[in-house]
Amino acid sequence: MVATVYDTPDAALEGIGDGVRVMFGGFVTAGTPSNLIRALRRRGTRGILGMANNIGFGDLLDELCEDGQLAGMIATFAIRASSAKKSRFEDQYRRGEVTLELSPQGTFVERIRAGGAGLGGVLTRTGLGTPVAEGKRTVEVQGVTYLLEEPLRADVALLKAQRADRLGNIEYRASGRNFNPIMAMAADLVIVEVEEIVEVGEIDPERVGTPAAFVDRIVQCAPVQVFTP
Repeated sequence: MVATVYDTPDAALEGIGDGVRVMFGGFVTAGTPSNLIRALRRRGTRGILGMANNIGFGDLLDELCEDGQLAGMIATFAIRASSAKKSRFEDQYRRGEVTLELSPQGTFVERIRAGGAGLGGVLTRTGLGTPVAEGKRTVEVQGVTYLLEEPLRADVALLKAQRADRLGNIEYRASGRNFNPIMAMAADLVIVEVEEIVEVGEIDPERVGTPAAFVDRIVQCAPVQVFTP
């Protein structure tokens, strides 16, 4: 399978309709697909269930709230407790206009890994006895009680990397290799924005973070400078 190369991030989102489940790579500003997020905003797609480490803190996802494109989020944090300025998402959540499922960060990434691997879920003790466990099943293993967290999958994953070759092999830079590789395995359609596209063989196989087999579309974009308040 060879990934399709698109000229613009807007073109790379061809066929994405309303009500879609989207995973967004990145951690705050590191490895965040900013060009694709802004293209999704321009596209006007609505009813999006987003899955990301965070929203409203340097990731541009909060821009999707301006016109009410997000229906909800699954994230590890979404409330800017250290800032006097609330995000749009927080305002909409407090008004009951969007849903929010908070998941501990380790649990969150393991749920995505389980979704990509075809596993039935994750057993963890994190969250037992807290609001995180409300409405969820518990499982006892060797006398120890665990919380059963269900796997996460998405219709689309929007990711960010440093380089791709023309087959679609992906190389990440430093902390940009956060949630991006694991999300690439847990979505039906994987779209990656990269800073550079090179010929096959120019990426050292030891530096391939996501093999081409998981990548459907790539687009070359200049990095977006994002201010983090």
